[in-house]
Amino acid sequence: MERRFERELESLKTSLIKMGSVVEENVSAAVRALLDGDEALAQQVIAADQRVNSLELEIDNTVIDLLALQQPVASDLRFIIAAQKINNDLERIGDHAVNIAEGVSTLKPLKGKGVMLEVPRMCEIALEMLKNAIDGFITLDADLAHKVLGRDDLIDELNRKMTNEVIDQLRGANSSIECGLELIRVSRNLERVGDLATNIAEEVIFHTQARVVKHHADELRERSD
Repeated sequence: MERRFERELESLKTSLIKMGSVVEENVSAAVRALLDGDEALAQQVIAADQRVNSLELEIDNTVIDLLALQQPVASDLRFIIAAQKINNDLERIGDHAVNIAEGVSTLKPLKGKGVMLEVPRMCEIALEMLKNAIDGFITLDADLAHKVLGRDDLIDELNRKMTNEVIDQLRGANSSIECGLELIRVSRNLERVGDLATNIAEEVIFHTQARVVKHHADELRERSD
């Protein structure tokens, strides 16, 4: 029975890694489609979301079975709880990848005109945060998780800056209202990818260190002292 439980835990981790890989690729593809104005690639991202949804249901069912039938304790229980939350966060990140991809057709006319404002930088940071969060989970590396926490305020600030810059452009009639609103929407989705990557990083810390780090500003100050 114990060996079966260990195999089921390993299977759960494998499924989460697979889902993380699919979601990371979808976000990366959505970003490439956005920056390159590639509508065909954007459609691939939208279609690929079905795979993410299927994996979420599969993982949810595995978690329910483990909790109901195995009665795990201590570190195993922490892992299962973290896995459930990470599963939900990854599915939501997949939704944001779709939202970004859906904005490609509207923003395609801006390609090469240098008016994407903070979007390219936000894309870079969001992808970095997501990669580090997933890698931190795979390798149980709390240091990688803390790096994600350290980038959260930056992407939040860029999102605020983005909104202000778009408003300024609209006031100066330098951008269409449709493009301006879509830039704000994309910026918000990138910021949410960063937030959800931060959630995953917090779960990595919970699993590896048995510590709840929801208000991570205090945590970062403690580590810098």
